[in-house]
Amino acid sequence: MKRIIVCLKQAVDVTQLKVDPATRQLITASAPRKMSDFDKNALEEAVRLKEKNAGVEVVTVTVASEEAKTVLREALAMGADKAYVVNDAGLKDVDTLGTAHVLAEAIKKAGEFDLVLCGESSLDSFSGLVGSRVGELLSLPQVTSARKLSVEGDAVVGERTLEDSIETVKAKLPALVTVTREINQPRIPSLMMIMKASKKEIVTWTLADLAVDKAKLASKIEVVEVLAPKTERKRIRITGESVAEIADKLAKALIQEGVVKR
Repeated sequence: MKRIIVCLKQAVDVTQLKVDPATRQLITASAPRKMSDFDKNALEEAVRLKEKNAGVEVVTVTVASEEAKTVLREALAMGADKAYVVNDAGLKDVDTLGTAHVLAEAIKKAGEFDLVLCGESSLDSFSGLVGSRVGELLSLPQVTSARKLSVEGDAVVGERTLEDSIETVKAKLPALVTVTREINQPRIPSLMMIMKASKKEIVTWTLADLAVDKAKLASKIEVVEVLAPKTERKRIRITGESVAEIADKLAKALIQEGVVKR
């Protein structure tokens, strides 16, 4: 095995999303972006395979409609050797199928590879479709939702958790694998790794640089609206003559509401 490609997404940091209290709509325009968590697991696994197999190169591919250098530099600091990014305003409203088409063409343009790694989903949209679609477009055998991964000769072996059993899947290289969060704990780059990352190469392409049929980028999905769940406080005030009495009433109220059990 000589080359691993990791697909990365610059995603909205869902932990810092704000909600308009009047409309319950999510305010995403000002929300910070970061590397999607599952993709970070995929990158960590690629770097670990690189450390176990001398001569392996790890490159990342990202599709974005906006500046993504923060994510790319983090990827390089974690151990990727080179980063490719398709940065084009025409990608702003592209759906998962369009994204998969662009990623597939970018992977082809990036050159030969033995393994493609993706996160099983992204935390902002959580569709879980892009990885499998890229594999299909590249005519690659796939191992999805792998919690363990190893390379044995000319094959990749993945372990998956099913509802009531553990399944081990083997696929001949080149192949595509999507990984779960359980597969590893991503490293935190050291200062030295961050400094080295500044010298690594970031290659930027636009849609014009790729052989993408723009008709395939037309969104097949219409998002009508995304709203935060409606929550209302019951505004119950518990009072009493003593702390013990208030605590007793609170305990009974929590049991009655089903929050706690006896």
